[in-house]
Amino acid sequence: MGGVTRTMVSSQVWKRPIRLDTEEELGEHAARTRTIPLKVADSLRDQGWPEDLASFAAAQVAASAKKGGLKTNPGEGHRTQAMLFVPADTVQHLTALCHTHRTALEQALAQQSTSKKPAPALLPTAEIAALLIRRTATISLFGRMLTEITDGHVEAAVQMAPAFTVHRSEPQPDYFTAVEDWPRPGETGSAHLNTAYRSTGLFYRFATVNITTLLANLDGDTTTARTLIHLFTQAFIMTMPRGGQTSAAAHTVPDLVHYVVRDRRPVSYGAAFEQPVRARGQGYVLPARQALTKYATTIDRLIGTRHRIAHGHAIAAGAPVEELGTHHTSFDDLAASCARAALPGTHDEVAA
Repeated sequence: MGGVTRTMVSSQVWKRPIRLDTEEELGEHAARTRTIPLKVADSLRDQGWPEDLASFAAAQVAASAKKGGLKTNPGEGHRTQAMLFVPADTVQHLTALCHTHRTALEQALAQQSTSKKPAPALLPTAEIAALLIRRTATISLFGRMLTEITDGHVEAAVQMAPAFTVHRSEPQPDYFTAVEDWPRPGETGSAHLNTAYRSTGLFYRFATVNITTLLANLDGDTTTARTLIHLFTQAFIMTMPRGGQTSAAAHTVPDLVHYVVRDRRPVSYGAAFEQPVRARGQGYVLPARQALTKYATTIDRLIGTRHRIAHGHAIAAGAPVEELGTHHTSFDDLAASCARAALPGTHDEVAA
């Protein structure tokens, strides 16, 4: 970018911890998985069903989910070929449905063992499909694509850009070894050696929430939408990607957070760093703040502020930045103010 190598963190890497953190705050979990039939079989076995009947019932869950059934891998316990994104309690409900239809499942299994013909779909398709397309609040926020169940598609309200360093940042080799603590007599050296590539940097991150889409996904529930915006903002600020943390311990917090609420299209300030920031002996933070502020001012001049409802910022140290709107002394205050500005209501407090 800008003619120099940068370090990038993909949006997918950051989305998952944000989603998990939001779900933890809500106490409402979802799962992105291919193992629903396997989990149903495990649940049925735990409840005393014989192995063959539990496996048969789990296969029937996939076979009955739609006309023609979901595509699965029979050799892997009918693991679905496509990922499903469902509320975490879906397995519990599917297990209960199998209990309701146990007699029919037992009869079909006995008949199949005699005739050697595949059993037809036995479980009620409408009920299974309804369970698989249920939504949690975070599914309404992050969206869902169920390739084999078209009614389960949910348009994502969140868009997130890859994070990138505002300056040149090239990967550096980290040659490492793992020592054998119990070497055999006469053995020396390491049990394992390899090279990893690492880098450090000051990152620009950007995400946006489409309030219109979110409200549509929530059937107009403004209270839940306001709560989700609040929690998403907090999680976006404070979460970190989880991979490689045992050898990196990357637990920094942002230096500057800026939000804008608009009644039209969002605007990323990523172009502020098309020209890489230079440290010049003082680090990257101060020149990056200056570049962001200058670009935000330029954007306000170019597109105007008629469609800007509110904007504000929180900063780790130093004077407030007038060009970035209301100064908030904490990230919590910023997140709450952002949610209130996005969806004004009769209550000042945002449920958390």
